[in-house]
Amino acid sequence: MSIRLGVVMDPIGSIKIHKDSSFAMLLAAQARGWELFYMEQSDLFMQDGRAFASLRRLTVYDQRDHWFDCCEPVEEPLSGLDVILMRKDPPLDMEFVYTTFLLERAKSEGTMVVNCPAALRNSNEKLFTAWFPQCCAPSLVTRDGRRLREFLNQHHDIVLKPLDAMGGSLIFRVRVNDPNISVIIETITDFGHRTVMAQRFIPEISQGDKRILLIDGNPVPYALARIPATGETRGNLAAGGHGEGVRLTDRDYWICGQVGPELRKRGLLFVGLDVIGNYLTEINVTSPTCIRELDSLFNLDIAGQLMDSIASKLKLRQ
Repeated sequence: MSIRLGVVMDPIGSIKIHKDSSFAMLLAAQARGWELFYMEQSDLFMQDGRAFASLRRLTVYDQRDHWFDCCEPVEEPLSGLDVILMRKDPPLDMEFVYTTFLLERAKSEGTMVVNCPAALRNSNEKLFTAWFPQCCAPSLVTRDGRRLREFLNQHHDIVLKPLDAMGGSLIFRVRVNDPNISVIIETITDFGHRTVMAQRFIPEISQGDKRILLIDGNPVPYALARIPATGETRGNLAAGGHGEGVRLTDRDYWICGQVGPELRKRGLLFVGLDVIGNYLTEINVTSPTCIRELDSLFNLDIAGQLMDSIASKLKLRQ
């Protein structure tokens, strides 16, 4: 019997298929003969306690000029799907939160949701690192400007980042003698109304911010080291960095071993760790990327591994 897979994602017509991990997942599922159904957040609704969506049957093609066809939408209960991939990009705003509640209702009726909706709400990609302090550089989470200044005076060179952004947006590197310290703190905390994270600056960023992908807590043996552009601190590809493939180090495997069991416990099946030097900096749970880049560099099939893991879990349920 064919598996019915739904995906909740940003508009498929605007993706860049050569680097879109959600698209890689859809190709892998289709290659296994699974039926694909496409949804955006606005397609989901709940009636009398049951979760529904306007589902569009989807066909995908690995070609840049024509990468998908969609049928007309049909309203169905989400419980009619075997598995749903929640692949909506951050920010994790209230609409994202509401979507996780709808998906949680589908999960309660037997549909597998990847990643677990409750875990998406409870595992902030910056704050989640606090569960693994042994893996992290010194950090502080606060909206108090005084505490941020004290942290800066202690470590002399720090990074400030919001808790709800992606792609390196609104990240500041601040040194102790920076003449703009006050305005940076005022801006990023919205004058003390927004909580942020401060981390000690890690000089090894010059060698790349490694994205390590884990499937059911187990790491892919290669990572994409995102190297900052000249004059930049951020390695994010969206901020102009470029990617280089690297093998995982012993320290990388150790970090994965620390984090992996908690990911499995929370139902976080597909996760991306960000590692700079010897330190874990973020745990990406919403829509981790870099599948297509790593597949191309090392002749892998990461999305295929993920679909096989999903199929095994569905079989165990049956």
